[in-house]
Formats: sequence, structure tokens, C-alpha cells
Amino acid sequence: MQHMRELTKELDALNHSLSHSDLNYRDKSALTEKQAQLEERLSNYTAMSLTGKTPLEPAYFGNVKRAWADKLELAPPPMDGEWLPKSAVYALVDLMVVVFGRPKGLFKECGKRMQSGMQIIQEVELQHSAIWMAGVYLVLLMQFLENKVTIDLTRTEFVEAQEALMQMRNWYIRFPTILQASESIIEMLQGQYAHSVGCYSEATYHFLEASKLTESKSMQAMFHIYAAVSYICIGDAESSAKAVDLIGPVLGVIDSFVGVREKTSALLAYGFLLMRQQNLQEARVRLASGLQTTHTFLGNLQLVSQYLTVLGNLALALHDTGQAREILRSALTLAKKLYDIPTQTWVLCNLTALYQQSGEKVHEEENLEYQRRKVEDLQQRLSIARSSIHHNELIEKVKLQVHQLTEVDIKRAVAGPSRSVNLDIPESIGLSTPSPLPSSARLMDLDIGRLGKRKI
Repeated sequence: MQHMRELTKELDALNHSLSHSDLNYRDKSALTEKQAQLEERLSNYTAMSLTGKTPLEPAYFGNVKRAWADKLELAPPPMDGEWLPKSAVYALVDLMVVVFGRPKGLFKECGKRMQSGMQIIQEVELQHSAIWMAGVYLVLLMQFLENKVTIDLTRTEFVEAQEALMQMRNWYIRFPTILQASESIIEMLQGQYAHSVGCYSEATYHFLEASKLTESKSMQAMFHIYAAVSYICIGDAESSAKAVDLIGPVLGVIDSFVGVREKTSALLAYGFLLMRQQNLQEARVRLASGLQTTHTFLGNLQLVSQYLTVLGNLALALHDTGQAREILRSALTLAKKLYDIPTQTWVLCNLTALYQQSGEKVHEEENLEYQRRKVEDLQQRLSIARSSIHHNELIEKVKLQVHQLTEVDIKRAVAGPSRSVNLDIPESIGLSTPSPLPSSARLMDLDIGRLGKRKI
């Protein structure tokens, strides 16, 4: 340890010397070379002292722990500073690209990254992994599938979304302890799916169930907002009252959240509700404020698209045809970029009404024909989704159930000869159980956007 401290002290002094701006090129080169030598010596010494291995042997998954204070220790022993194995890091990089690209509508790049990341995970032999490491890969896989469901719903690819969501359900049922945090997300995604296919009552059930399964105040607020929008879309007085009951408490504590995701979501939902209640001027104020915040801080194209769509409809209701025309055209452009057919149909419906108000017969007929094709496309997609074997299972008002193993099941699995019982314990990683089928390869961070689109 004394030698390590001396090396660290010498390296600190060397780093201080290198920080001087008046060094000539020759001196700086010499100091830099010396710095590299010291770092290598310190690294090798650290590896030997921590693991008892030679410097050529990896410490667990490859990276030895750095000793000096400016290095962040990512995990305690036995990992010795290692956080993830290389393959998981590569998958995580793909996931980060997806997470940041999805709100911007970069779906093509996201698709490539999701395929790459899930392929990496599928190549890992989880049955030979420690339970905690298998858990890392499973959590990453669930994150990829969550983003896939969201993108597929945004792109109106309902069948693809069904398949990814069923995979999430199957993985959770198989490993409920490892994937406990995914339970509320799965319920939320089922709510998103139900809303996207027009099953608003079922959507409210799943959103509210999701809010009961998490202790995160932020997630609870988002789920309540999603449920509120579904209630608004139902449209009757009782449902509108329930929407108010859900949105009101969120608005009351809106400034307590970190960031603006909850605020922009709540303002869109509240503005949408005010518009449905014919409180048009107040709705305009709320929506304009939310749009400005979204544009400034989030860069979420889908949310901006939803704000513009609602504001365009509002401007039309106020007979401000000039502003309505400009806003609706922008909303349509974004909806096309996102391949968001429901939003496109809503915008086209509003544009048809605008051309009728303005007496633009030619534009009205052209727009009406385009609108008709989009509506037919949407109805065909909805029909296929509703006839799917997974549709009823995903929307039904039943909480996802996990089979509880009996003592007899456990003893049978541990003793042999049957290896078909699935256990969510370390030994279960090595059991041969049927795994969910590989992926065939809405609402965004704000994902509220998709919820309000079938107003007309």
C-alpha cells in the first residue's frame, strides 16, 4: 500500500506539472510519456494487490479498479469496479441511441440499434451466467422491447407492438423477481396499446393499475395523466369528471418534479380537457405555454406534433383560419415524419373543415380524398390488430398474473428429472424452459401525445 501511495503521489505531481500552460513541446512530451508509464505501473500494482493475479489476467470481466481519487468506483467487490461486461456495454450503447433518438423521430436508426442490441443479448448464454449478470441482460432486453412497443404504436404498427408486448409479458412471468420493476411498465404499455386501438375504458384500467405498481411519484403522475386523456376521449360527463380528478392533483404539485416532462404532459392533457369543455381561451393559454416549454426543453417531435394538432383544432374552433392553416400544416408535416397515421387523419379532418370554412372547394376535395385513403389505411390496421389472437389478452381488464410455484414444484425441479418448471431463483437460469419467441424483427417520453388524437 505504501508503494501504491508513493506512485499515486508522484502521478499527482506529474499531472500538476502538465497543467502548466508554459511547457515547451519537448518537456510536455517527456512528461506525458512519464505519465503513461506511471499509470501503467499503478494499474498493474493495483491488479495484483486486489486480485492476486498477474497483470495479464483480467479482474472478473476485464477492468481493474483504479486507485486514485478521481476515478469513480462503479461497484463493490466481487466486481472490483466492473459494472458491465463488454457485450452488455455494447448493448447499452445501442439502447442509449434508441432512447435519445426515439423522441426525435429517428426511427430508422432506432430500428437498427434495437436489432443490434437484442442480437447481442440473444447471443449471450444466460443459462451459464450468474443470476445477477443474467438479470442485467434481461433488464436491457426489456428496455429494448419497451422502446420497440412505443415506436411500433407511434408508427401504427399494431401487430408488431402486440408481439413485442407479449414478449415482455412472457419474460416477466418467467422471471418476476428479477424483472419486478417492469411490471408497472408492462401495464402502462398495455394501456397505451388499448388507447391506440380505441379501447379507452380498458386503457384507463391499465394506466391506473400501473400507477399502483410503482412508488415513483413521477411515474404515478404520468400514468394518471395518461388515464385522464383516455377518460377525456370517452367523452361523457362522468369520464370528464374523473379526468379532472386525475389531472388536478398533478397540476397542484407540478413544480415539484425534476425536469419538465410531467409539466408538459399535464398541460397538454389539461388544455385538451378545457377545449372539450369549450373553455377555448383558457385552453389556448395552457397549450401555448406547454408547447413553448416542450420546444425549448424537450425536443420531443411527437409531443410537439400533438400540441400543434390540438392547437390547430382550437384555432379552427375560434375561427382563426389563418393561424389554423399554418399550425395544421406543421402538425401534418411532423405526423408524416413520425408515420403517425391517427394524427394524420385528425389533422386532415381539421384541414377539410378549414377549407370548407374558407370556401376553397378544390383544396377541400383534394384533401378529402387524401383523408379518405388515410382513414381506410388506419381502419385496415385496426381491423387486423383486433382480429389478432393477442388483442383481447392485452386489453382485458385483468392484472398480469404470475404462477406461484408450490413446494412440490420446487422439489421436483431441484431433484430432476423434469426440467420444465421455471423458477425465479439462481438455479432457474440453468433450467431448460421454453423462452419467449424472438422479436420479429406510444406515448413518448411524454407519450401523452398519442393519446389525444381521436377527438373527431
